[in-house]
Amino acid sequence: MLTSTTRAFGSPSRYIQGYGELERLQDYTADYGKKVLAIIDPFFYDTLSPSLKEAFEAAGSAIESVKFGGETTITELERLAAIASQNGSDVIVGIGGGKTIDAAKYTGIAVSAAIVIAPTSAATDAPTSALSVTYTVEGVHAETIYFKRNPDLILVDSKIVSKAPIRLLVSGMGDALSTYFEARAHLESNTANRIGKGYRMTLAGMAVSELCYQVLLEDGLKAKQAAEAGACTEALENIIEANTLLSGLGVECVGCAGAHALNSGFSAVEACRNYTHGEIVAFGTLCQLVLENRPKAEIEEVLNFSTSVGLPVTLAEIGLDARMEADLRLVAERAAKAKHIAAEPVTVNPEIIYHAILAADAMGRGWKA
Repeated sequence: MLTSTTRAFGSPSRYIQGYGELERLQDYTADYGKKVLAIIDPFFYDTLSPSLKEAFEAAGSAIESVKFGGETTITELERLAAIASQNGSDVIVGIGGGKTIDAAKYTGIAVSAAIVIAPTSAATDAPTSALSVTYTVEGVHAETIYFKRNPDLILVDSKIVSKAPIRLLVSGMGDALSTYFEARAHLESNTANRIGKGYRMTLAGMAVSELCYQVLLEDGLKAKQAAEAGACTEALENIIEANTLLSGLGVECVGCAGAHALNSGFSAVEACRNYTHGEIVAFGTLCQLVLENRPKAEIEEVLNFSTSVGLPVTLAEIGLDARMEADLRLVAERAAKAKHIAAEPVTVNPEIIYHAILAADAMGRGWKA
């Protein structure tokens, strides 16, 4: 419960999105420092590392590159921070997916360097946030580390992002789908945002969250179809922005709630580990709406959107089954202990969450029947 009337809004210093913008990386990093360290996703390392070196040398500067280890364990994060410290890096560039991005943010904070984030997909809103999520070597969520500043620059190359696997684009829509509903939960429960000091949300934070949902409904399917055709259209650019910036600002300036609490629970179940963050959060959003007993029309709108773009609406679509009681009760137990669940405007406990999961699955199965 809020005890202060002070409002707060947090965001990256700059956001730039455009076709081919990564090719101008040196122009952007020059504004922040001279010793650049790029932490690159393993999938892109062999291609991007030499091309970045060539581009920087052609401009009379230099860049060092390191391959991200693949998982944001504390050991891996400390390894990267040590490399940056040894190199005297004053600009850290993270190029890749959500975990690579989180590793770059951690590294930049650890060595007090400028942070430039260049996502290679629109799979999550990780680029904009002032946090890094850590996992165990087994892939179980370990800890969320919060920082006092956001990245200095988000550089989104829609040429690269539009060519990413379609599943990642849809996954980003799943993560973004939760933004408005979790923001509304914060509003109704009068819960502080995560900027710190017990601040309340601004009007801008809530407005961005609502806009995120509206863009998904209007452009989500069109964007998916464009990406499948190999086209980068205005609808796709809008969804890239919604997945990356709008969702990120909504989460940063308002916060997470039930959907992300459920994600923390599902991440503990082995059967869910083949599914993306956004896919799990999408089903968690449906569970949250059931938990809050939202109107039938609203739930059906979410079901319609999710099925149209290919997001999960049933347990089977995230590797589970309603008969797997032990696993589902574990999910409910972990979700009930997650920090985000405190933002829910309704009574919650493991039993209530367990039944919400079962009911959400039944609704999803009924919708698809």
